[in-house]
Amino acid sequence: MLQHCSKMKKLLLFTAYLACLIICLPVFAQTRIDRKALVLRHTVMVTKPDTLASLSVGNGRFAFTTDITGLQTFTKEYSRGVPLGTQSEWGWHSFIDTIGYKRSEAYKTYNLNGRDVTYTVQWNSPERNKAVSNWFRQNPHRLQLGNVGFDIQLADGSLAGLNDIKDVRQELNMYTGEIKSHFSVEGVPVDVSTFGHQQEDAISAKVVSPLLTTGRLKINVRFPYPTGDWIDEGANYGNVQKHSSSIQNSSKGGVVLKHQLDTTVYYAAIGWDGTATTSQKEPHYFLVSPSGSNTFSFSCRFSNNARATVPSYAQTVAGNTKAWPQFWNSGAAVDFSGSTDKRAFELERRVILSQYLLRIQEAGDFPPQETGLTYNSWFGKPHLEMHYWHSMQYALWNRMDLLERSLGWYKKVYGIAKSIAERQGYEGVRWQKMTDNDGQEAPSSVGAFLIWQQPHLIYFAELAYRDKPGAAELNKYKDLVFATADFMASYPFFEKDKNRYILGKGLIPAQERFKAEETFNPTYELVYWHWALKTAAEWRKRLNLAPNPKWNEVVQKLSKLPIQNNLYLATESATDSYTNPEYKTDHPSVLGALGMMPSTGQVDTTIMKNTFDWVWKNWSWKDTWGWDFPMVAMTATRLGMPDKAIDALLMNIQTNTYLPNGHNYQDDRLRIYLPGNGGVLAAIAMMCAGYDGNTVVNPGIPKDETWKVRWEGFKKMP
Repeated sequence: MLQHCSKMKKLLLFTAYLACLIICLPVFAQTRIDRKALVLRHTVMVTKPDTLASLSVGNGRFAFTTDITGLQTFTKEYSRGVPLGTQSEWGWHSFIDTIGYKRSEAYKTYNLNGRDVTYTVQWNSPERNKAVSNWFRQNPHRLQLGNVGFDIQLADGSLAGLNDIKDVRQELNMYTGEIKSHFSVEGVPVDVSTFGHQQEDAISAKVVSPLLTTGRLKINVRFPYPTGDWIDEGANYGNVQKHSSSIQNSSKGGVVLKHQLDTTVYYAAIGWDGTATTSQKEPHYFLVSPSGSNTFSFSCRFSNNARATVPSYAQTVAGNTKAWPQFWNSGAAVDFSGSTDKRAFELERRVILSQYLLRIQEAGDFPPQETGLTYNSWFGKPHLEMHYWHSMQYALWNRMDLLERSLGWYKKVYGIAKSIAERQGYEGVRWQKMTDNDGQEAPSSVGAFLIWQQPHLIYFAELAYRDKPGAAELNKYKDLVFATADFMASYPFFEKDKNRYILGKGLIPAQERFKAEETFNPTYELVYWHWALKTAAEWRKRLNLAPNPKWNEVVQKLSKLPIQNNLYLATESATDSYTNPEYKTDHPSVLGALGMMPSTGQVDTTIMKNTFDWVWKNWSWKDTWGWDFPMVAMTATRLGMPDKAIDALLMNIQTNTYLPNGHNYQDDRLRIYLPGNGGVLAAIAMMCAGYDGNTVVNPGIPKDETWKVRWEGFKKMP
């Protein structure tokens, strides 16, 4: 009888397993998605001049943004929209320091938990310290390398303005990387095909127009001067005496232009097919004048090497037609066709365009800035806490190689991060917040106190290990992981009377609304700290190394999550989190303790559900940022509320606006904000493939007939 029951039990389990497979077949054993058709149905079409609909080409390390002409003809007119930027990873500049500023003059000492700690901050006074902090925020700054556009001459001899551009028909084909632009001037047609080279910092274009044969259409190259402002839109043609531009050498087939700003020197090399001459129209303003044909193709390469070769238009086209299909047919894909919910097409559009934008703007060797390679925000400097939102999605979309490109930077700046920790009396490395290619710490009265960038390295390394489990990945990142954890174990303060470790005082959480000197134990950071230290301990175990007693002690005695009235507080120190209006603005990062974080056993889902409901109903959503909506969607997914996940991703709020070109618009300062795009991709991957421990198919997709979702290639989120 017992044997019979055992056989019946096994049969029932096997039957259940088969049933589960059948249920999952529509998602996991489906016909492969037609990825070309998926991408092409979101080809961007522009039919009138729109300064917020600028289109870009690029390769992840270099990007070039165009106006309605397919080049950068109207830089001034577009400067308050999505600017016509030309930026690279290597292009940085510093003004000459004639005063002799020292970074240490931006240090400020705070007495926290009974000891003095120095932070690199923005000073308001005295004047010397204020000047020092402003200097090191401003320098170095990322350069706008130059503008390549048209001089179009009207019949009366004057230059065409934006209002003279008629019959506009422009499209971005993301499957081939081509921007195809058609327009007319005084009834004469112009057709332009624009590509970004996929290996070099170059663009190539082909122009077809009768205006070429009459000498009324020329190519111009202009070198702007850096503004040194928080924003640099690449259209400052003043300050002509402060830099120099010249024709370095020229030939029948090309010209090399030299641009020098202080000690920074680089070159714009132009090569063409056909006949053309070069001339200098004004300081920093050069013309290439084609003749003899109504067709002209050329390439322009920016480089700090005067002898860099210039690829031909044909070579650039060939590279794109190979690289882009390879990109779209690798990694993951998701298809919402067949859905009757009217929002599905818009969500799919955001997903496709976000992949394109991040691939051309943020697939290089350094953490990216918020505005990618289009225009400067925060002086062009990356914010390390945003590296999560920019790049984590690559791992979930099965493109781990694109994430790993930028992880080598952490090894490069290790010494500076270690010196920051040592200066403040901690072990290991304290990762920078607002920084640059060389890893220098920019003064910031907020950024210096943020800590949620610290565990990111461990999160990224764990994603790399999950992608390629084995000793090679462990040994590749172990030193960084362990040094990161050393800081994390030495940073918390031990309260003897409560027998616990606290985070703070002396921190600002991801919700940047709290005073550093008063704040401790933010909910999201507590969960992230706990997970990262446990994961670092697991790395030691995988490498057959002895446990680190300090790490384990901090994990065991780290403070519990702060709760009030059955809700999680933003921080333990802010007991008025739910009554102070200021604390209902900015990032609702308390929800990130579940949405962004793997389960650590710390979060009670009932209390988090209460917190989610309160935030949903009471938050000042107009005072949020683009990545907040994906974060909320991820929390809703883990709480088993897929309808809310979709509602969050598509909430009708200005900072959740996605422009015709796919960019996440915030306000008139930040017309593009790429962490929002990265957030959309991370959220969609998790909503489809789920997360560790999840057993529900498409956990973030509503389970009614209005949503039809097919996907392939996603990795589960931790």
